[in-house]
Amino acid sequence: MQSAIRQYLQRLIPAVPEVVRDEFAILSATRLQSQSRALFLAMFLTIPFVLYASSAGADPWLRYGMPLAMGSFCLVGFVSLIKDRNASGSPDRARKFIAEATFFSATICVLVSAWCVLSWVNAPDDMRLFYPFTLAMGSLTTIYTLATIRLAAILNIIIGIVPITIILLLSGDPVAWSAAASLVMVSTFLFRLITQQNDQFIHLLVLQHDMSELAHTDPLTGLFNRRVLAEHLERQIAEEDHEREFTVALLDLDGFKPINDQFGHAVGDQLLIDVANRLQRACGKNGIVARMGGDEFAILFSPDSTISSSACADHILTALVPPCIVQDHVIRVQASIGTASWPQDGKTANSLLEAADQQLYAVKDYASKAQVFHSKRGEKLRSTNR
Repeated sequence: MQSAIRQYLQRLIPAVPEVVRDEFAILSATRLQSQSRALFLAMFLTIPFVLYASSAGADPWLRYGMPLAMGSFCLVGFVSLIKDRNASGSPDRARKFIAEATFFSATICVLVSAWCVLSWVNAPDDMRLFYPFTLAMGSLTTIYTLATIRLAAILNIIIGIVPITIILLLSGDPVAWSAAASLVMVSTFLFRLITQQNDQFIHLLVLQHDMSELAHTDPLTGLFNRRVLAEHLERQIAEEDHEREFTVALLDLDGFKPINDQFGHAVGDQLLIDVANRLQRACGKNGIVARMGGDEFAILFSPDSTISSSACADHILTALVPPCIVQDHVIRVQASIGTASWPQDGKTANSLLEAADQQLYAVKDYASKAQVFHSKRGEKLRSTNR
């Protein structure tokens, strides 16, 4: 039973996907803040008409006390929103604002609903329909304003619409039945509209997030791409704090093409994914890792990195020492690294990357020459032995 109720509530108020939870909170708070000012002001301005039309035979606390309390709540809400124009400045602040708005709107709704029900009971027959009509206009407008906050909208429907609808249905008056049916139909339609708008809103945010991910990440490894690396590099250079030096490293795998030719591209792709994961673990919180293309990677160390510029190359290469096991193939990865530090090796992003690239190919050239030298020396030794 509890499981069925939980599943129903999850369908009624589905969780926002985690990847867009912050964006959804900020946009919901922004929309709610802009529309709530007008709502509070409009509700406050209706209070004199409510006082004028209240039943003359009602107790003073019902005729004057509750409407004035509702007006005070609306005025406080309006003034607080005027003072705080940046309730969506951060995800945490937006969520706090949404929680406060949910509680605040439910509190006002309790007052309005209680006033409407009690006024209906004490009013003469010819004035009774005035109260559900007034409540319906206020509640439905409030529910629409709370459209992006599904829980708040549901609470306002339950607190504001349901009690007076039940009273209308139990009244035995055909006119009241008609009013109750209208309330049910309008509330159902509005909730359906809110649900669809919420789902579409979330879907668009997820789609936008996915498109942003495609634009900023490498589809194979999930690392940042060249564009994001350049943006981070430009941002760090723009700080122009010469006491906070940082290093960028370019890494190129040695002998990657023969691995592709020997084992196939599927193995080569999996090897790149394994290398990317190792680089991320080795880098940790010291910076970011990006795939520049093919078998070339880049690591941008932050100024606060615990890995010194002189040790970063060895630190990265150490992470690649253990062999990779891909589809039962044991593959040993070798790589060449070139590093450049700001500002001594370059003061712009392009000059810094160029300096790291030049050192990378100097390392590869040295390794190539050393390999040729050892190869020739080995042939000479074999020839002498013969």
